[in-house]
Amino acid sequence: MDKNYIIDQLKKQIENFETKTQTEKVGTVLEVGDGVAKISGLTDVMASEMLEFSNGIYGVALNLEEGQIGAMILGEFSGIKEGDSVKSTGKILSIPVGENMIGRVINPLGQAIDGKGEIVSDKFYPIEKIAPGVITRQSVNQPVQTGIKAIDAMIPVGRGQRELIIGDRQTGKTAIAIDAIINQKGQNMKCIYVAIGQKESKIARIVAELEKKGAMEYTTIVLAGASDPAAFSFVAPYSGCALGEYFMDKGEDVLVIYDDLSKHAWSYRQISLILKRPPGREAYPGDVFYLHSRLLERSAKLNKDFGGGSITALPIIETQAGDVSAYIPTNVISITDGQIYLESDLFYKGIRPALNVGLSVSRVGSAAQTKAMKKVAGKLRLDLAQFRELEAFAQFGSDLDENTRRQIERGRRTVEILKQDQYAPMLMENQVAILYALTNGFLDDVEVSKIKAWEADFQRYLDSSAKEVLTLIAQKKELTEDVVAKLEKAIKDFKDIYQNGN
Repeated sequence: MDKNYIIDQLKKQIENFETKTQTEKVGTVLEVGDGVAKISGLTDVMASEMLEFSNGIYGVALNLEEGQIGAMILGEFSGIKEGDSVKSTGKILSIPVGENMIGRVINPLGQAIDGKGEIVSDKFYPIEKIAPGVITRQSVNQPVQTGIKAIDAMIPVGRGQRELIIGDRQTGKTAIAIDAIINQKGQNMKCIYVAIGQKESKIARIVAELEKKGAMEYTTIVLAGASDPAAFSFVAPYSGCALGEYFMDKGEDVLVIYDDLSKHAWSYRQISLILKRPPGREAYPGDVFYLHSRLLERSAKLNKDFGGGSITALPIIETQAGDVSAYIPTNVISITDGQIYLESDLFYKGIRPALNVGLSVSRVGSAAQTKAMKKVAGKLRLDLAQFRELEAFAQFGSDLDENTRRQIERGRRTVEILKQDQYAPMLMENQVAILYALTNGFLDDVEVSKIKAWEADFQRYLDSSAKEVLTLIAQKKELTEDVVAKLEKAIKDFKDIYQNGN
C-alpha cells in the first residue's frame, strides 16, 4: 500500500478526531451494613439524590454530613464492600409511571415483580414532591363509594379526602380497603394499593381476590414485602403516591391505600437509628411527623384550572391494645380528615365491619354525600347513638317504658343491617333502599334473628322486580316524593310476598 496514502488517511483521522470529555462525581464507601452505607468524596450530592454503587445497586443520600454522607441502599447490600466506588447520578429518586402500570404488581422502584414481563416507560415522576397549594385545590364535593353501608352512611369519604382506618391487628382494616377497591368498578377511579412490610402470601391472596372480582383492571399494587430491606418499606408509600399523581395530573380520580403507615414509621426509625440520627419519643426520629404529613398532604382535589383530578388517601394505622393516644396514631389522626375506628370487642361479637360509630368521624365527606344517602343517614346515626346509650342502661333495669323498648329494638335491627360480609360491597342505590326501610320502621316487625335473611331476599327482589326504583335513585341521587312513593310501594309489595311465603 502506498506510503503517502497511509499518511493522508492518518492526517484525515487526526483532523476529524473529536474528544468527548465526561465528568463523573465519584465517592468511596467507608463502611456498609444493615442497608446503610457511609460514603466519602461526594461533596456536591443533593438530599434524596440517587447514587449508583459499582455493582449496579442504587442508593439514596439521606444524611449530608461534613466529610461524608449517609445513604440508604435500595436492594441487596451484601455485594457492597468498603472501598467500592459510588457515582452520583444527579437525579432525585424517581420511578417510572404510565398506563402500563395498571393491573401489575410492582416494587417501590417501579419494577415488575408479578412475572408478567418488564414494564417499559419513558416517563418518570419524583417520589418526593411538594403538595399542591391552596390555590390549586377545590373543596371535596364528590363521594367515594366504599360499598360498605356503615361507612357510606355515617362516615362518608369524598374524592380528595384523607380518611384514616385505625384499629388493632386482625380487626378488618385491610378488608375495608379491599372492599373499597372492589366497589370502584365502573366508578371511573384508578386504585393503588401500597403494601408496606406485608407478607407476600397475604398480598398473593389479595391479588387473587381482586382478579376474581375484575378489580385488577384498574388497580396497581406496590409491594414492599416483609423480606425486603427497610429502605423499600420507607420508599413504597411515596412511590405509590407518585404513580397516583401521574393519573391525577391527567385529570383522573385516584384512590391510594397505604397499608400500613405504622410499619412505614418503623422502617424509618430503623434507618434513622442506623444512621445515628438522634432518637426522640418512642425512639422515633424528630421528623417522623413530617414523614407522614408530606405524604398525606399530597392527596387533594384539584380545581378545574388544574385538571380537576384527585387523590383520595386511605392510610391504615395499627394500634396496640386500642391505644389511639400513642405517638404515631395521634400524629396521623391530626394529619387526616377523619378516622374509621375499628374495635376488637365488636369484631369478636360478630359485628363486622367492627366500626365504633362514636369514635369514628368524617370531617369533610358529608359535603360529598348524595342527597338520598344524607336523608337516610341522618336518622340512622341518631338511632344508633341512642341505642348505644340505652343498651348500657337497659342491662340494669327490667322495667322499660314502651318508647325506650322500641328504640332498643330499632337499634338491634340497625346493628344487624350494618353488618356486611367481606368482598360484598353494595351499590349506593341498594344501600339507600335498605336503610330507608330500616329508618322508617318497615323492619320493626321482623325478628332480629331473621334480619339478614330478610335483607338478602329484599335485595334480590329489588334487583329482579323493582329495578326501576334503583335506577331512579342512582340517576336522581335524591329521594323526591315520586322516588319515595315508588320505594315504599316496592317495600310493601315485598313485605306482602315475604309474609305470605313464610
